[in-house]
Amino acid sequence: MPRSKSKASLRTAHPLPDLLFVALARALLGVKLPVVTGEGNVSTLGFGRRLLFWDFARASWQYDVVVALILLFIFATPREWFHDQPKASSVILISSRNGINNVFIAPGLLASVPEAERSARAEALIHQRTGKRWHVLRVEPIRDEAEQEVKGFIAHAAP
Repeated sequence: MPRSKSKASLRTAHPLPDLLFVALARALLGVKLPVVTGEGNVSTLGFGRRLLFWDFARASWQYDVVVALILLFIFATPREWFHDQPKASSVILISSRNGINNVFIAPGLLASVPEAERSARAEALIHQRTGKRWHVLRVEPIRDEAEQEVKGFIAHAAP
């Protein structure tokens, strides 16, 4: 049966990492943290170091407070603060059959373009999004069931 190591032998014998942290905190932040004087006397460095290195026992109240603060930040922060709202792709290759590529184009990109210029604009959009130069043969609008609103466009293109 293997011998278990005592807690004292598991602690580091070199206080260099703690001394570096204290020196960095003093130089950059102007914070005066006490130096570790005895083996295993980690609590003298203060709450800031323990928070930074997540040095709390798992069932302690400090651990629970930090977890609650993290969860509060995640769920209570408004999404607008980060400006990373997902956007659907506006040009999508739907299918490719018999050398003809069918590309969906969002309605906002071609709705205001006159019908005679839609093919040229669709070619430019496809090239801009994919980097490929495809010749657009025709562009068809996709309408809702009542034929009132345009939901998008299908561009039929050949390489």
